[in-house]
Amino acid sequence: MSIKPKLFIVAAPSGGGKTSLVAALLERDPGVRLSISHTTRAPRPGERDGEHYHFVDKATFLQLIKANAFLEYAQVYGRYYGTGRAAVQQLLGEGFNVMLDIDWQGARQVKDSFPESCSIYILPPSMQELRQRLARRGQDSAEVIESRMQEARSEIAHCTEFDFLVVNNEFDAALDDLLSIVRIGRPVRPGTKEGFETLLADLLKNV
Repeated sequence: MSIKPKLFIVAAPSGGGKTSLVAALLERDPGVRLSISHTTRAPRPGERDGEHYHFVDKATFLQLIKANAFLEYAQVYGRYYGTGRAAVQQLLGEGFNVMLDIDWQGARQVKDSFPESCSIYILPPSMQELRQRLARRGQDSAEVIESRMQEARSEIAHCTEFDFLVVNNEFDAALDDLLSIVRIGRPVRPGTKEGFETLLADLLKNV
């Protein structure tokens, strides 16, 4: 009996390690494909159309919205981002599990139109560690880091809407949890309810 391929949603605050975890998962599991989103923003150095994003102009994006071409879409800082419905359905039809790298708002939209999807939220071990990770990237000023921390607190407040929570304390352990959710439907190291409640209370105490 074959196992029906599934749609997985992965979200995390900035600095949570989502991008690195998803990239590592794709390397470890050839049965998983990452959905390539559409965006109206310009390509950054090194980004290629169809590999990192499908880059389109605003008029094209708005036409796609009218055609109900997106599972989810959002406008962020004046730019549009969206997940193409047809591409996801094609990958599922080919037998691949499909991974969506989106935020909690996009996850809500996908759950509404694709209720059988599985949602996973990547949590940092603490807000202090999240701040240190953002600082270590060396990409942002202190003001931008503080803004990202405020955004992170707001985003983490929605993590209980997700089917699974994975704490990215140690990368390899978090990757094992992510892989086991995709492969067998549960984390290899299931956290206790009390443990998650304590962590969430710490993460959200300043929200």
